[in-house]
Amino acid sequence: MAATSRISSILRADPLRWHLLGVVEALNLPDCWIGAGFVRNAVWDHLHQRSIAPPNADVDVIWYDPDCADAAEDRKFEAHLLALEPSITWSVKNQARMHGRNGDAPYASATDAMRYWPETATAVAARRRGSDGCDIAAPFGLDDLLDLVLRPTSRFRVEKRTIYEDRIRTKGWFGSWPLLTRAEG
Repeated sequence: MAATSRISSILRADPLRWHLLGVVEALNLPDCWIGAGFVRNAVWDHLHQRSIAPPNADVDVIWYDPDCADAAEDRKFEAHLLALEPSITWSVKNQARMHGRNGDAPYASATDAMRYWPETATAVAARRRGSDGCDIAAPFGLDDLLDLVLRPTSRFRVEKRTIYEDRIRTKGWFGSWPLLTRAEG
């Protein structure tokens, strides 16, 4: 089974995640995805052969529209999502403005923005297409995610290394998913 089909199947098999992907799809935002721990944690739980836990932190919704980069728009979409699903902590960010906060060059798309995320296994996102379709975005590929490898992306190997190390220390990933391995390059 191809890696993208495998991840789509994992998400489709989780009723809550599949539902949340549908809720976000209904926003009809351009270049819109749910990423980071939403996908990563589901895959890691599956690979550890246990029930997939519900999202335990914020659900990261990313989208891209350079003509609508006001943060107030993100707050409106968060409020809308919260009204639909009040048990979820939503985080909506238009990636057209996030480069400034992160000290990066402007991003060209939501997937391009993911190239600047700290870990390869976290730089993965999904979006629903209709009742059964699912797209997966993974600018670094899916091998690290599926092989349970935690690896920094290029900016976090040296330049932003402290942020990467802090994330490893505070997230507790190795305690939660003991089969993870760490790679440096």
